[in-house]
Amino acid sequence: MKKATYTTIPGLLAMAALVAACSSAPTTTSLLDQTRGDYMAAQSNPIVSTYAPREFREASAALEAANAAATRQEDSEKVDKLAYLAKQKIATAQEVAKQKAAEADIANAGKQRDQLRLDARTQQADQATARAQSAQADAEAAKAQAQAAEASARDAQARAAGLEAQLADLAAKKTERGMVITLGDVLFGTDKANLTADGANTARKLADVLKNNPQRTVLIEGFTDSTGGSAHNLELSQRRAESVRNALLEQGISRDRIATKGYGAAYPAAGNDTAANRQLNRRVEIVLSEDNTAIPARR
Repeated sequence: MKKATYTTIPGLLAMAALVAACSSAPTTTSLLDQTRGDYMAAQSNPIVSTYAPREFREASAALEAANAAATRQEDSEKVDKLAYLAKQKIATAQEVAKQKAAEADIANAGKQRDQLRLDARTQQADQATARAQSAQADAEAAKAQAQAAEASARDAQARAAGLEAQLADLAAKKTERGMVITLGDVLFGTDKANLTADGANTARKLADVLKNNPQRTVLIEGFTDSTGGSAHNLELSQRRAESVRNALLEQGISRDRIATKGYGAAYPAAGNDTAANRQLNRRVEIVLSEDNTAIPARR
């Protein structure tokens, strides 16, 4: 708001002094002096010029009238009457300015409050949007995981079907420890650890199974019948297990996927009372693990 321009007290006093130079001293009263002081206080207050310019102009005019009467040496009663009127107008200007400033403060506070509410609503909306986006991202991630799990399950089923066919060719049997492939005594030389041609062919087939199922490992266990000394049987069973391991290594199977153990005459598959039963006991059993699962110990 444009600030009004008023005649200042110094200007009024200078004018009064000019007149006094040509005549006797002007009439002066205590009320007029008080009014001039009130005027100077109001003039130095920016709130008055900002919020009550019209009222202050009226107060300035009233004070000029009082000063003029004093300069003309009119009686003190008339000067006081005009000074009183000017004093009231000055008070009115100050009061109006004070009230309008308070109203402006209230209005500004209201605007600030409205802005804070708007900011709060905007923040809430942003948070809601962020939560919605996060939920959508979680849903998409869950969907992707489900699709990946389905693909993995289909792949596992396909591998299982292929493995089942390969193991069927090896006459594997399912046990609580895993699938077990048995190499009989006829696949080794008599009282020897070296594999026959048929034994080597079986090892190649087993290597193909392991290549197609890299998450699986094998435990190769050697056994003998009860004839012969226990030390000899234990050593023969271990060498036969290692012979199968070496055949797998030659086929490119990693050493850390193969374990061996010789048991000698322990854990017979049949009694040792007949030649046929003893032949059943002279064997190598190859235990195939489940996917990424350790093979349970023999009990």
